[in-house]
Amino acid sequence: MSVRALWIISYERGESVAVRFSRRYPTVEQRAKCMAGSLYVSVPEDGTVLQLLLTELGLSDSDKPYMALRDDCLHQQRSPALELHVEGPSGGVLWPVLVFSQGPLILACLAMVDAPADPRPPLASLFSVSQGLTLLAGLQAFLCGSGSKPDREGLTSRLAMMPSILLQICPLGTPLDIPQPGASSASAMPTPAGTQKQPAWKTGVHRGRAVVNVALTEMVRSMQYGNRNRQDLWDVYGTVTCKCEVEGVLPNVTVTLTLPPNGSPLMDVLVHPCVSSLDASVLTAMSVEDCDSSAFSGPYKFPFSPPLEPFRLCSYTSQVPVPPILGTYQLKDDDNQLRITVSLKLHESVRNSFEYCEAHLPFFNRDQMGSVDVKVSSGQLEVSKEKNLLVWVLGQKFPKSREVSLEGSVSFSGELPGPTDPLCTDLTAYIKLYFRVPDVTLSGCCVDQHSVQVYSSAKPRIVTSRELLSSEYFIWNSTGTAPVSSGHMML
Repeated sequence: MSVRALWIISYERGESVAVRFSRRYPTVEQRAKCMAGSLYVSVPEDGTVLQLLLTELGLSDSDKPYMALRDDCLHQQRSPALELHVEGPSGGVLWPVLVFSQGPLILACLAMVDAPADPRPPLASLFSVSQGLTLLAGLQAFLCGSGSKPDREGLTSRLAMMPSILLQICPLGTPLDIPQPGASSASAMPTPAGTQKQPAWKTGVHRGRAVVNVALTEMVRSMQYGNRNRQDLWDVYGTVTCKCEVEGVLPNVTVTLTLPPNGSPLMDVLVHPCVSSLDASVLTAMSVEDCDSSAFSGPYKFPFSPPLEPFRLCSYTSQVPVPPILGTYQLKDDDNQLRITVSLKLHESVRNSFEYCEAHLPFFNRDQMGSVDVKVSSGQLEVSKEKNLLVWVLGQKFPKSREVSLEGSVSFSGELPGPTDPLCTDLTAYIKLYFRVPDVTLSGCCVDQHSVQVYSSAKPRIVTSRELLSSEYFIWNSTGTAPVSSGHMML
């Protein structure tokens, strides 16, 4: 789905013929060489390509030698892909060469063949051919404008814009878009930024209102057993996601993460490649090692030049003393019915303000639920349509005591069997919690919008947010067997 090379040729009878613009993509060429193996044919110089194209199109001088394959009246070119026969020791056939010819311009590109060269794959099976034709059609509309014959000055100015245009619509030889026919030089060229050169990985620049959005999300996992002989486990994993709409070729942005005075240092920090520098002590803190009280605890500064698309600036883990919600779950089997007792407690360090909070109690390897006689101290209880799941909707707040309970019995007298699970047999069962707490992180880590520094011509609007989400948050029945993990929980 790439092109190896591109040429724009000016051709008018009675005037000189010349390659006005060409672009080659070494990375694509290397792929083509690996794919073709011994059948690889390198792309010759522009002058050789020009002569081969003119000869194949029948546009060379009148004294050209007769070639039956090309000049015979029975020969009709029905394919948009031409063959260029390259002579010499490293010669061979270049295929498929796609050509657009209109007015004074000839546009051509050599498409990448992502298949073995022998036997030659069907043209219709090559996605790079359709992409190449679309690219040439878009470039033709851009260069010629509304008319079929552009004025000389307009054509010259548009050709001067081609490096910038191709950087945006065909980075590294992969067509992504086509240029707008009415694009002006002001909108197509990068914003001047001194002597800065736009890197190949950045396909364009932002224009418009400057906004920097930084979102911090922490996810907490837990395995709680309610048994003194089994150690409860939990871990916290955080990510910082950025979307930087800032003008300039290489704008500089710095995001700072801070911890409370008694906060645990961030561990296992991984950063995006666009981060330009970082204190080595940030990267050396590992959760698999014993936590050192002298470990670096911030502030954590991340200077970077952002890409256009949203990206994950960094990720980390954190060791917190307790999980946000502690719970116990007990089941007792009593003559084809289960007696259920559940208690949940919200830790005092967590803000009592949820976007949602639910506890799901699934039942496997049993018939569908018949009668459900269960009472809850807070929230409401729902039975799924399949009659194999109790959903305890706790709402947006725990009561003032921060404790809630569920108690009752469930019988299984349905006509149809419920779902099966090889793990949850007999009294092996669990509760799974789903919750989201906005504007809170369990580690206390935060991004102050005043600490976000942007070095750009326009002052941007800074938007920051943080949230705590549950992920694989289980509370196992303490009266049954349960899978036991040891050591750290790893994501």
